[in-house]
Amino acid sequence: MELIDWIILVGTLAFIVGYGVWKTKGSKNVNDYVLGGKEANWTTVGLSVMATQASAITFLSTPGQAFHDGMGFVQFYFGLPLAMVVICIVFVPLYHKLKVYTAYEFLEARFDVKTRTLAALLFLIQRGLAAGITIFAPSIILSAVLGWDLKTLNVIIGTIVTIYTVSGGTKAVNVTQKQQMFIIMLGMFIAFFFILGYLPADMNFSKALKVAGASGKLDVLDFSFNTSTRYTFWNGITGGFFLFLAYFGTDQSQVQRYLSGKSVRESQLGLIFNGIFKIPMQFFILLVGVLVFVFYQYNPSPLNFNPAATATVLESKYADDYRLLQEAHEELAIEKKIAQDKFSMALDIKEYDATIEAKQNIIHINEKDKQNREAARAVIKQADSGAETNDKDYVFIHFILNYLPKGLIGLLLAVILSAAMSSTASELNALGTITSLDLYKRHTDPESKKSQEYYVSISKWFTMVWGVIAILIACAATLVDNLIQLVNIIGSIFYGNVLGIFLLAFFFKFVKSNAVFLGAILTQILVIVIYYSFIFIYPSGHEKMSYLLLNLIGCLLAIFISCFFQLFDNILKTKNLGDK
Repeated sequence: MELIDWIILVGTLAFIVGYGVWKTKGSKNVNDYVLGGKEANWTTVGLSVMATQASAITFLSTPGQAFHDGMGFVQFYFGLPLAMVVICIVFVPLYHKLKVYTAYEFLEARFDVKTRTLAALLFLIQRGLAAGITIFAPSIILSAVLGWDLKTLNVIIGTIVTIYTVSGGTKAVNVTQKQQMFIIMLGMFIAFFFILGYLPADMNFSKALKVAGASGKLDVLDFSFNTSTRYTFWNGITGGFFLFLAYFGTDQSQVQRYLSGKSVRESQLGLIFNGIFKIPMQFFILLVGVLVFVFYQYNPSPLNFNPAATATVLESKYADDYRLLQEAHEELAIEKKIAQDKFSMALDIKEYDATIEAKQNIIHINEKDKQNREAARAVIKQADSGAETNDKDYVFIHFILNYLPKGLIGLLLAVILSAAMSSTASELNALGTITSLDLYKRHTDPESKKSQEYYVSISKWFTMVWGVIAILIACAATLVDNLIQLVNIIGSIFYGNVLGIFLLAFFFKFVKSNAVFLGAILTQILVIVIYYSFIFIYPSGHEKMSYLLLNLIGCLLAIFISCFFQLFDNILKTKNLGDK
């Protein structure tokens, strides 16, 4: 990185943090600190909701996901628009009517305090873990750029985010996220057009898509009913629907965003905005990753994109084995470029047989390349069993650092760090709110005898504590397959159960608190057992069942088990009355 990159990077981040602190200083009551004074219009709500979900992991991992596996990941979001409609009709009006600060206040009104506490604790566990990962993701980037220790970077990034989140609360999060989303989308559009400009002179956007399509990277829709395939149309509109319904309807990091809206209408419009634009945004980010794949069909790429893993194996006794694989990789790169040129020529002359033959040759070479990369990962594991062989999260950053011009590198790094700050800030803000209001206040001073300033102070302290916890989790994190998938897996383990509790509260009036409480505990145990029994059943890491289905399974289990307990309790009561 050059001086201009550092100036743009530091200047962008300093402006966002400083602006957030300046615009939101002086929150004196809980309404201002937790709900931002309920002053947000629909654009602020929509951008804040979108920025909360679009963490650094989105912009770090998603292009790498497309590079390796193509556009199929976008199916994960197919259930989102429908989930937004349900939340706008059911959740938003109820939350505003009850004038709650947190989603879990409603559960106490419907059931009892122990159910509220259980749901809050489930949220704290899964969101606390996710907050650590959203800090860890950008640390990977700066580690690759600066060669700094990951743990040091976790502390620096986590501290910066914690400072402005503690300072301004929800309003600080909302205000800064508008600036962050602008920086994020500007940077991604610039990267998109630069990648197109770096492709061969005779290759336009249409031909680039055909090149990507020849390698199967544009296979967006999968209508198969194979439950072991993570991303299919059916998994997206079922498991994805329940995941997003739980995330946006019951996760305080999102609920707090739209509770800050001026009115029900403003909150609903903000959520509909997110429902309309989220899928195109994710499609675009995946498309950037596909174009990076096309770029590397004509330009040299590393055998493994993780520089730390490469350095580890080259300093080990397996260095010669790895160098042989590197030589094979370089030979494949030449073959790949020749095959792509033949495919491009066949497209130009519109000769069908030549096009099919060239396409088959590309598929064959890419399969050999995939096998070679897998062999390289195996050698890295032999050199160091603790090494991070997964390199999906390094693909986009490798392109940024090695091919983008000076100044733009700083901007793209600011994009990814801005996304990290926006998502982590929302999470810390929600974690502090839940801990202070749903746990501390409810169990120590439920009648609110202490002053508003006192609870603002307590919320700030708990936010700071969660900032420290998130940093510690980040320091303990490792790469598991792909960061964006890891966050979604963590959410899927908990979200279905919590959503089931809320649906019982909304639509199953005959179910009482004890049945729900016991049903939720048993459901969470069963979901964890199902996860470990079916997801990691194979040593190779292949799934027997997509983790997305855990959202549907958890929700249905919570409903059925709670209903069963309630019916059983009703039978016992009826029998006891009959005995008397």
